[in-house]
Amino acid sequence: MTETQVSSTHPPLPPTTEEDRFSWLRLLRSRRVGVSTFNRLMAEHGTAQNALAALPEVARTAGVTGYEICPPGVIEAELRAAKAANARLLCLGTSEYPAELARISDAPPMLWAIGDPALLQHKMVAAVGARNASSLGTRMARALAQGLGEAGIVVVSGLARGIDTAAHMAALPTGTVAVMAGGVDVPYPAENSALLRDIAEQGLILSERPMGLSPQARDFPRRNRIISGLSCAVVVVEAAARSGSLITARDALDQGRDVLAVPGHPFDARASGCNMLIRDGAVLVRGSDDVLAVLPAFEDDMQEVVEPVLPEPAAETTPPRSLKETALLHQQILNRLGPSPVAEDQLIRDLSATASDVSPALVDLELEGQITRHAGGLLARVV
Repeated sequence: MTETQVSSTHPPLPPTTEEDRFSWLRLLRSRRVGVSTFNRLMAEHGTAQNALAALPEVARTAGVTGYEICPPGVIEAELRAAKAANARLLCLGTSEYPAELARISDAPPMLWAIGDPALLQHKMVAAVGARNASSLGTRMARALAQGLGEAGIVVVSGLARGIDTAAHMAALPTGTVAVMAGGVDVPYPAENSALLRDIAEQGLILSERPMGLSPQARDFPRRNRIISGLSCAVVVVEAAARSGSLITARDALDQGRDVLAVPGHPFDARASGCNMLIRDGAVLVRGSDDVLAVLPAFEDDMQEVVEPVLPEPAAETTPPRSLKETALLHQQILNRLGPSPVAEDQLIRDLSATASDVSPALVDLELEGQITRHAGGLLARVV
């Protein structure tokens, strides 16, 4: 489909009216529209209203029949739930949106927030680790969070049991942010319901997911990129060799954040991931002073509005591809992808193609449900 609406390469402006915010949310909640597809549609069509109008045709061109965009009633119900929970929307490109998070390539276009959004203007450090944490691990997490808080650092974590819980509780008096895998109004795990209420009163709760949504297993890795994206550094206190905490560490490295780890005994499986990180170059942490020593100086531009990192639209002069050429490119992409995630730029190089050709094809395949996107700009084939 040939687009004629794009007249500028400047990223779309953030929503300024209730109608704009409604349309952004409706586009983002539409079936098979993730962050990357949202960004591509906004770049190509300029506004969420235009993107919504074009989405059924985009889906039809991609071979998806009977596609329907998110009904207005679903968004109205979500907004009512948000009002009842005293949640507010933070939109990419506005002054309230966290500046560090806005700099990552797959920043959430919208975040629900309950609590004090002013905490997002402070320097933040993530503290993550094992759910089945040891006594020494939880003691270390509490000491780190307390020391960082006393130095004016806001502690970010994911409200999981174990290390996350210990870090949040120790940082409550000085500032803590809980990033949820489900809705901001859904306590998970249930045992942390009281802690979540305390964070709502004294800290901040964030989520990109719809109100009232209970988290699924696939939501946690996606959530982890937000934890690291908010932070200038990630500290791993205890983590097994294969764990969500190491996913957060990898996201942090992809985002250009510092990664630090607390060493542990070689015979303790809960320390194997941390020891691996240190072996591979992570900073060894003995206390909060080690973390503070590596933090970059606080930048004045943290208060500035950061423009959304959105892809540039294709040039208007680009000739449309034929159906045969498009089908061939789709098949070439699928042949290159497997269940193991691959970086999008690597895929483009492997295909010896241009980003302006491949990116729309990736949107088509994502809408068809044939590929899925992972944090850090990675792609995988759905099998």
